[in-house]
Amino acid sequence: MPEADLVDLKFRLYDGSDLGPFRYSSTSTVEMLKERLISEWPKDKSIVPKVASEVKLISSGKILENNKTVGQCRVSFGELASGIVIMHVVLQPSLAKSKHEKKVDDAPRKIVCSCSIL
Repeated sequence: MPEADLVDLKFRLYDGSDLGPFRYSSTSTVEMLKERLISEWPKDKSIVPKVASEVKLISSGKILENNKTVGQCRVSFGELASGIVIMHVVLQPSLAKSKHEKKVDDAPRKIVCSCSIL
């Protein structure tokens, strides 16, 4: 594979620490990046993603779509001579997990409506 088709990526985690750099082919998809992130995730972190849908990758202020390739995202990476691209990693736990962890008062609420008829 030609060297020009490879991109070095470093991932900035929620606590400011970095993971990588890793070298990817321009044909690698964003979903593939997320899967590798999950497999390489440091075990000492308090929050650990379990599936790719819990991970959002942000580059140049844009959330990258799972079906896009690194080559298609290269426009947002800009023209880099030989630098490492830093992507920010945002974790978004699944909705089911969030509902389970948050204990919300499920008691019915009284709705008061003040209406006047003329």
